[in-house]
Amino acid sequence: MNNRETSYRYAKERYGKLGIDTDAVMSELKNIPISLHCWQGDDVKGFDSDSPLDGGIQTTGNYPGAASSPEELFADIKKVLELTPGKKKINVHASYAIFKENEYRNRNAIKPEDFKPWVDLAKETGTGLDFNPTFFGHEMVKDGLTLTSPDESVREFWIEHGRACIRIAGYFADELKMPCVLNFWIGDGFKDIPADRLTPRLRYKDSLERILEVKYDPDKVKPCVESKVFGIGVESYTAGSSEFTLGFAASHKGVLPLMDNGHYHPTEVVSDKIPAMLTYFDEIALHITRPVRWDSDHVVLFDDETREMAKEIVRNDALHRVYMALDFFDASINRIGAWAVGFRSWQKALLNAMLMPHDMLRTLQENGEFGKLMAYQEELKTYPFGAVWDEYCRSCNVKTDLEWYDDVLKYEKEVLLKRTGR
Repeated sequence: MNNRETSYRYAKERYGKLGIDTDAVMSELKNIPISLHCWQGDDVKGFDSDSPLDGGIQTTGNYPGAASSPEELFADIKKVLELTPGKKKINVHASYAIFKENEYRNRNAIKPEDFKPWVDLAKETGTGLDFNPTFFGHEMVKDGLTLTSPDESVREFWIEHGRACIRIAGYFADELKMPCVLNFWIGDGFKDIPADRLTPRLRYKDSLERILEVKYDPDKVKPCVESKVFGIGVESYTAGSSEFTLGFAASHKGVLPLMDNGHYHPTEVVSDKIPAMLTYFDEIALHITRPVRWDSDHVVLFDDETREMAKEIVRNDALHRVYMALDFFDASINRIGAWAVGFRSWQKALLNAMLMPHDMLRTLQENGEFGKLMAYQEELKTYPFGAVWDEYCRSCNVKTDLEWYDDVLKYEKEVLLKRTGR
């Protein structure tokens, strides 16, 4: 028996004394899909427009090797899939439409066929697809506004875009035989104090309702509305606030609230919001990121709040009620490494949460044994989680320890550094 096997056997025995079957936990985790965001690979540029980022979004850094074509982005995604354990989906923005030669459609007219290469990629890699309308980085964003614009021609353009995206999401679901999460987020807002906060929100509500008039199967397409506090250039007001999106989801059957844990005030934590949402919604959605003082979209790490979010999902038996997707973009380091670190970190967080004796801890809380609860929670932090993680990676045919990053550096040398960019 080698050192790895010895370590795992010891960990299995330790967790077994808590009533936890580590083999069963790993088997379950392998079937929980996590959505990998496509936009980490090319710094949120997309393929349909040369317009700069707007809506409060900013990518920083100029590390070499960013993908500049569908072929390059697909190759990078495949590499990340090799480096990460577990079940995956790929999260696509509408700006990543891939048009045939000499063929172009504006965002209000995109069709399912413009995303067939993504479906082919998903089928090849055994993944699913999620989707996002792209309400930014386009000449029809007027004065920073889309679905809230007072210019009806602008608003109508983006309503048609949203409708087209519902049809594309349905195409994804039909082709891949799994639900497609369709997330609506807009960066509409104002840099300074507005004179009217209500009217833009009324237009936003009307726009969403008109978009959702398109017929779709709610078992296949899962429309979500995502909130945000502010962004660069829209510091004083965003139409899609937490209160707005939560109210819209609660009042429109089949619409899910989507929480991005970078989209709240610094003292708010999404881990506390998850059980509050689960009280009222059958399903919710998450974009998992790492804010540093604000919505900075840093690479997800195995940090305190990441672990707490995972615990709330697991302890509330909500692994099949929460649609989980990553959302970050860092151009200051190797993008493949960033992608893989983030995905592996969320997998670690879920595994860690699934190895905790939640029923026992809950009983201590219910009995008012708070000192004992604190002591147990602290002791569990040093349980041999790492040995189970290593075994989980091995069982998924994925490298562990620090070995996997050697593949990142090899890919950088052989592929990324040879790219000419765009």
